[in-house]
Amino acid sequence: MKIIGVPKEVKNGEFRIGLTPESVKTLKKDGHTILVEHNGAKEIGFYDEEYISVGAEIIDDCKEIYEKSDIIVKVKEPQKSEYNLIKKDQIIFTYLHLAAEKELTNALLQSGCTAIAYETITDQHGHLPLLLPMSQIAGRLSVLVGAKFLQKGCGKYGILLSEIAGVEAAKVTIIGGGIAGTNAANYAIGLGANVAIFDKSLHRIEELKNHYGMTANILHSNHSVLEKHVIESDLVIGAVLIPGLSAPRVVSESTVKKMKKGSVIVDIAIDQGGCIETSKPTTHDNPINEQHGVLHYGVMNMPSLVAKTAALALNNYTLPFVQKIANSDNILKTMKSDKHLANGLNVYSNQLICEAVGKSLNISVMDIKDILNKI
Repeated sequence: MKIIGVPKEVKNGEFRIGLTPESVKTLKKDGHTILVEHNGAKEIGFYDEEYISVGAEIIDDCKEIYEKSDIIVKVKEPQKSEYNLIKKDQIIFTYLHLAAEKELTNALLQSGCTAIAYETITDQHGHLPLLLPMSQIAGRLSVLVGAKFLQKGCGKYGILLSEIAGVEAAKVTIIGGGIAGTNAANYAIGLGANVAIFDKSLHRIEELKNHYGMTANILHSNHSVLEKHVIESDLVIGAVLIPGLSAPRVVSESTVKKMKKGSVIVDIAIDQGGCIETSKPTTHDNPINEQHGVLHYGVMNMPSLVAKTAALALNNYTLPFVQKIANSDNILKTMKSDKHLANGLNVYSNQLICEAVGKSLNISVMDIKDILNKI
């Protein structure tokens, strides 16, 4: 049986928690010991008493949790204050997004830990199941956030997304027709905006056309057409994802300079470095970075705006994997028989395993097959 540690998140504006009380209850039934940091989820209404009632132990000090735990379950990537707390052979299970985090990658490599990333675990369909709930939330929030910063007081001129008699609806351009992009489109269409969705895959474009019909303009992501739409838009949502890799820059600074003053960019891909050249990471405390008269929203943990919903949704997907990891006598043997979990392995025994991260950061990678073949 394992000791599973759940530290309080320390990233700016992050209120989600790695394990909810219901998840702790399930893991406790499996015979594991669960250590939860004091007031770790107080901000979203999960109090220490609720964790104690399902068998968790409350620990006052984050350092003690790292010292005692075999497995650390988090939501966001370890922050600098946590780097030195990670132990050799300890399993870290969380979102990592290492392609944009060379310093964190090096810290994990030096620690000798086993780091498993939510965002690179796959399913039988080749999808990324642990990204799904947060992509849904981020897509929906991107429209709500964009609408907020188009309003007077938050933004510059005061623009409503929907059409009003005699006044055209705001133009919304969504770059990327995946989970985040389609969830953004659904909200934007629902609010009455004039929506265009861009994607590179012709197969996906056909799927989107069949789904949306005349309610959205579905277009191929070629440079000239995309640039024209971006320049004319009131709200641009960047929702491009290449698993494990840094996000490609699909909108250049020269294009941003041509955009309307007071327009808004929400870059959902900021966790992977951003898909808009002018995007920079921001925080919930200071969410907007203005460049060339365009408001850029680049909060890397956007789902924490609805932290309780996000924590509950995330746990629905992560808990089976936490159980599989915790119930394993040998994580590599488990991965040898479960290629989808194996795809989540990013760092093992001072070696980088994820090829996409290595490509993004120019770090040498060990082939996971070489490791698993020795089992």
